[in-house]
Amino acid sequence: MNDHAPLPFPGHALFATRIGVCAVAWNAHAVTAVQLPEASWAETRERMLLGLHKRHALQPGHAPVVYAAVTSAQALPALARQAIAGVQRLLAGVKGERDADWVRLPAEASEQGVLPDMREAYRPCAAELAEPGALPALAQIPLDEFGVPEFQARVYAYARGLKPGQTRTYGEVAAALGEPGAARAVGQALGANPFAPIVPCHRVLAAGRAPGGFSGGQGAVTKLRMLEIEGGAWGGTLSLFGD
Repeated sequence: MNDHAPLPFPGHALFATRIGVCAVAWNAHAVTAVQLPEASWAETRERMLLGLHKRHALQPGHAPVVYAAVTSAQALPALARQAIAGVQRLLAGVKGERDADWVRLPAEASEQGVLPDMREAYRPCAAELAEPGALPALAQIPLDEFGVPEFQARVYAYARGLKPGQTRTYGEVAAALGEPGAARAVGQALGANPFAPIVPCHRVLAAGRAPGGFSGGQGAVTKLRMLEIEGGAWGGTLSLFGD
């Protein structure tokens, strides 16, 4: 395999962000999964690939799909480069854009294939260009939602319409989808989100300004940190336990 040529088949990579090392996977047409940091780089990779395996297993005529590890930025296809750079910019926050030391990685990171800061490679869409200085919404990054139930896909589409810093409650999302009383189902759908933060489930909260559940990273702590990075809060503060 030529490590300097874009890969035309499914691949995955680890990459640095302000909140830790994330993972992303893709096929020839779209991003297939994103994973927020787990306790270790290996666990981040394994959780994402396991989730992909389960989704592929739901497909008719299922056959094993191998996501090759990509360990150099030069080997990334354009859509993966755009996704990584966009997530890095989003998770850096406004202050992070001016912070050269936004992430610290041990020396062995590059040896283990963790891709570095690629924020300059991000190409904003027209809507983002109209708001200079705003964090990227990432709504233009294509996602392959194979294996995702129809209701979950509707929830994800709504969540992708929330700009950085905006928040809604599970109940508000349910009502907007014409499913009043489905707040719990909305929470479950977001808890199963395989695309965070491109699908920004961290922007959807429980009633009373409580963060609600969050399956990525350190749970609610990670959710609140991501909201803080974006400047997203009701009345300037958010509580782990509500009011």
